[in-house]
Amino acid sequence: MTSMRRRKSLAISAGAAVAAVLLAACGGGATSSTGATSPTGGSTGGSTGGTTGNAVANAGVTGIANPSDHKGGTLTFASSSTPDSLDGGNEYYAWTLNFNRLYETPLLTYKSTTGGAGTQMVPGIATALGQVSPDGLTWTYHIKKGLKYEDGSAVTAGDVKYAVERTYDRGVLANGPSYFPQLLADPTYKGPYKDPNGDLTSITVPDPYTIQFHLVAPFPDFDYVVGAFGQTAPVPKAKDTGAKYELHPMSTGPYMFQSYQVNKQAVLVKNPNWTQNEDTEARQNVDKVILTLNVNADDIDNRLISGDLDVDSAGSGVQAAARAKVLGNPSLLRNSDNGFGNREWFIYLDSKVAPLTNVACRQAIEYAANKTDLQTAYGGPVAGGDIASTLLLPGMGGYSAFDLYNAKSQPTGDTTDAKKALTTCGQPNGFTTGLAYRSDRPKEVAGAQALQQALKAVGINVQLHGYPAGNYYGNFAGAPTFMHKNNIGIAFGGWAPDWPDGYGMMWALTSGNSIVPTGNANIGELNDPAVNKLFKDVANPKLTLDQRSAIYGQIDKLSMQQAVILPEVYAKVLIYRPPTLTNVYIDPAWGMYNYAVLGKSS
Repeated sequence: MTSMRRRKSLAISAGAAVAAVLLAACGGGATSSTGATSPTGGSTGGSTGGTTGNAVANAGVTGIANPSDHKGGTLTFASSSTPDSLDGGNEYYAWTLNFNRLYETPLLTYKSTTGGAGTQMVPGIATALGQVSPDGLTWTYHIKKGLKYEDGSAVTAGDVKYAVERTYDRGVLANGPSYFPQLLADPTYKGPYKDPNGDLTSITVPDPYTIQFHLVAPFPDFDYVVGAFGQTAPVPKAKDTGAKYELHPMSTGPYMFQSYQVNKQAVLVKNPNWTQNEDTEARQNVDKVILTLNVNADDIDNRLISGDLDVDSAGSGVQAAARAKVLGNPSLLRNSDNGFGNREWFIYLDSKVAPLTNVACRQAIEYAANKTDLQTAYGGPVAGGDIASTLLLPGMGGYSAFDLYNAKSQPTGDTTDAKKALTTCGQPNGFTTGLAYRSDRPKEVAGAQALQQALKAVGINVQLHGYPAGNYYGNFAGAPTFMHKNNIGIAFGGWAPDWPDGYGMMWALTSGNSIVPTGNANIGELNDPAVNKLFKDVANPKLTLDQRSAIYGQIDKLSMQQAVILPEVYAKVLIYRPPTLTNVYIDPAWGMYNYAVLGKSS
């Protein structure tokens, strides 16, 4: 659904290595950078890619395309839908989390660099990574002194605490990850909107520049929880307007909101009270940033190619018509990047919607799906990605290339085993169920239609239900009650790891503890005691990296045996970058361009 990641001292180096391997393996024919190149602090040994006058295909995969210190101009983004939110405490889409770095700064953030180092956490408004107590239960962060909001008022540790508190009320902030309620004490805390006099006592603020998080059990990757999302970006309580806060978040980043017309356009301008010290990983390269919403996806591609637009905010690559143009035209190809998208396209099978309550009925769908057609819907093997059969991404610790449902050995569908599974689940003639998909994403529309045709061949009739991407997880696919009420057993989606290991990839998707009433990522509603126990076991800080990886492999296989997710492809992206766009590279943490450092050459 979104994009995130994971690991602290125990695992940061391993997570970085994983990302480097993934880039090398899935770079679309480009050569992997041997070092890391930083658009915020100069080269550290990697390729610098092309320049505006000498564009090179995949320069943004192997290094930085069009590196430049030029200041000024307007950076234009467009989206084929609406954001899940522009409030850092209420987002979970990868692109909105990425875009959020332009105006909000959490305690920690991802390092802005190419290569594996780009998956590391570094200080945002904090002075350093977290200090963990000997028992692993308390994490302490110190806030940089002198930080200000856009209006000149001071940023305090209490504002960070309040920012986390407000995320507890999913009736107001429906989206976003749910790690804090699981990891911190006070499980009955309702949030400041329902209980204005309440206090999340598991977060303490000893002084205006210190914040402490008190965990119920050790969790070695807590730095990623406070840094991979915008939930710890400070929010002044006096300025909080609940669900309407996204209309004008109080900026602690390089840009601030000048205006925001919901469903139409957001305009950001320079934040006069931001300093480079506040977030060394972001840049104030342009004078203005414009995000236009609900633009036809093919229109976005045409405007990118014509130079009338700078960035497709979704970051998932061009559509079919533009893909043919780019791959068939050497001059366009030079201004494109075809690399690993750090995500996987999934189909979710809801185990609480009959007859998918029977695992064999879900397995019938796994077998019957035509994976070749699904791969084609996302762009084929060159620009879309490889057929997937696991939850873990290739190169992640614990990954093994198992194939329970013959996705690779019979990629056009295994109708024989599908019909056997239907007989086992008591539906030998098939059944009818609903299928949800994002109607403003052409690749997903094509995928839904392809699955409908494949399942029809074994008697499974699928009723298609298209919904807008902006509130897809808040109101539809990510709302279990809606899925049950409307008999929607299948939902299309995608997932980037919350951080780069098996926990960040799979907890939100398969842990019973992750199921929430809105913004739910565990759409299959898997609540398997064995899987839940393994997630508890793997958080033991005494485990070695190899031991943790082995557990992730077990979780992957157990979850796939339950058939709550049908993997489609390990995603690649073919992104077109206009020649005037500078400091461009596919960020290993996001699987798309790093929006925090982009600039314009003219």
